Amino acid sequence: MTQSDHSSHHINIAIDGPAGAGKSTVARLVAQELGYVYIDTGAMYRAISLHMSQAGIQPDEAAALSNELKRVTLELKPEGERQFVILNGEDVTDAIRTSEISRLASDYAKSQVVREQLVHMQRQMATRKGVVMDGRDIGTHVLPDAELKWFITASVEERARRRYAEWKDKENASLETFIQEIADRDRQDETREVSPLRQAEDAVLLDTTEMAIADVVSTIVERANLQKSW
Repeated sequence: MTQSDHSSHHINIAIDGPAGAGKSTVARLVAQELGYVYIDTGAMYRAISLHMSQAGIQPDEAAALSNELKRVTLELKPEGERQFVILNGEDVTDAIRTSEISRLASDYAKSQVVREQLVHMQRQMATRKGVVMDGRDIGTHVLPDAELKWFITASVEERARRRYAEWKDKENASLETFIQEIADRDRQDETREVSPLRQAEDAVLLDTTEMAIADVVSTIVERANLQKSW
């Protein structure tokens, strides 16, 4: 298939929303349904945050971040229903899925140096179309020309319940702690100077508080199939 053939039959889908809204799960399943490539931008920020924290480089050290980023290699490798995150040749898929790394990712995401580098990588990944990309500024900044944009959200309490259900057997934290962390993360993401979290003007708002994952996925897939036929 040529570049033009591929592009003419595929669209790019941007999925944005706050922490714990289920963006990654939804985006991965939508990509599977459509036969598209899923790009987990959150995992990319988490991986960079893990690396920088281990290297002792703080989020506000722009020059050091810039120099270190030149030495970092990052790959997203889908295998079956999982997507593996390879940082400098090492599988960090599980290592980046902790609440500590989640907090660090929010701090490093404020860095313009980090965001510029990762946005460049993400745009390169999307040039051939047929991409489902999730994050917090995909529709507004990373892929402003995406053919289909969604802003997925849910109440703070519901998002905290989902995170708690996922992590209660792995971390010693209460539901109340997750509620506070989600609220704090929202505040950080919405008020940061570089690419703050906001809904794109042409994005479809989808409140998933009372929706099952399967229903969210089918809603997006149906709209995508309609979009492709226009």
